[in-house]
Amino acid sequence: MIDLDNLTMHYGELRALQGLDLHIPQGEFFAFLGPNGAGKTTAIKLLTGLMKPSAGSVRICGHDIQKDPLQAKSVLGYVPDVAVFYEKLTPFEFMQFIADLYQVPAKEVAPRTEALFAKFDIHRHASQQIENLSHGTRQRLAIASTLLHEPKVFVIDEPMVGLDPVHAKTVKQELKARSQAGMTILMSTHLLNIAEELADRIGILNHGKLIALGTMEELRQKFEGQGKRLEEIFLDMVSEAEAGD
Repeated sequence: MIDLDNLTMHYGELRALQGLDLHIPQGEFFAFLGPNGAGKTTAIKLLTGLMKPSAGSVRICGHDIQKDPLQAKSVLGYVPDVAVFYEKLTPFEFMQFIADLYQVPAKEVAPRTEALFAKFDIHRHASQQIENLSHGTRQRLAIASTLLHEPKVFVIDEPMVGLDPVHAKTVKQELKARSQAGMTILMSTHLLNIAEELADRIGILNHGKLIALGTMEELRQKFEGQGKRLEEIFLDMVSEAEAGD
């Protein structure tokens, strides 16, 4: 569902991403990890079509994001780490705007919106202007609006930003359930416990290179980390890669 082939991005002499090859199949919950400056944000911007790569390609459900952007983006949902809204709209109006963008059938807009607002506890704020909403409510609205057109591929950067424990649990449960139902999810996060809890596979980037890839069990076996938590494995791998460089 997500195919990255030799994905490369240079900013002048800075090599932000170096020949990234990655296949994420349907229904997999994949977590991108890495220290600041590792290349995660660059990879996501290339994957979602926000930037053009220096080399390589991205395919979403078989559609090249550069050559066939409308088809690729029609099956893609993306929640950035800082979501942007039309501040004067209400959540309900914003959902209608998103529905129009993705040509959601008119008869489906209201029931989908109602279900998502109930799921993410937004219905109480549906008539307020977005500019007056708390950070956590805005984050939940960003996730709900991105799920409105029922994308096949869902990309989210730092999903738990601003969420209290109750709503964080709701988001985790919903994303995991959708992954198990067939949605492909790519999550970038600095919260290693979230990645360990949710991800089917984990990829660790450092200096634009994929230095590790696998399930938690595979990472433990490869890096002799039996019994270790992801945080310990992550720190060991990054330290090892830094020493090698």
